[in-house]
Amino acid sequence: MPVKIRLQRHGKKGKPFYWVVAADSRSKRDGKFLEKLGTYNPNTNPATINLDVDSSVKWLQNGAQPTDTARAILSYKGVMLKNHLLGGVRKGALTEEQVEEKFNAWLEEKEKGIQAKVDGLDKAKADAKAKALEAEKEVNEKRIAAALPEVEEEVAEEGTPAEPTEAAAEEATETVEATAEETAPAEEAPATEASAEEE
Repeated sequence: MPVKIRLQRHGKKGKPFYWVVAADSRSKRDGKFLEKLGTYNPNTNPATINLDVDSSVKWLQNGAQPTDTARAILSYKGVMLKNHLLGGVRKGALTEEQVEEKFNAWLEEKEKGIQAKVDGLDKAKADAKAKALEAEKEVNEKRIAAALPEVEEEVAEEGTPAEPTEAAAEEATETVEATAEETAPAEEAPATEASAEEE
């Protein structure tokens, strides 16, 4: 029975979630499997992978063939390296202690790399948030600056009728006097005309 280590799709539409399984190559993609080895969630950044390393190595040693994606995942988690190191133990080139030492050193280095990536992503997100905040502040300042002259103009327009200046007061008195002078002769003229008619 040819065994494959492959991905079995779960999750909802547009949000895939995979199980890493050892299954008969003739079974359906999401059908029966022999053993669940772990999970793979590509929706997070970096992708979340939980894998049983020892079970995966056991299946590889028994002749299971991983698919391309499954091989990449196994390599990422160190399963392929451990399988390679255990091959050295079978040949007598390494001891079990040396294999564990090398594997743990590799895991520590890998964890540092992953943590550095996470820190870089967090820093990039914080920088993007700070830039967005600065841009928003600039937009708000421009909006306030554009609104201030309009408010000042409105205040100035409202203030002119309520508080007339001295020049305006002088003009108003002159116009009142001029109109009074014009109306006075007009009133006298009809009176003289009326007296002339009486005679």
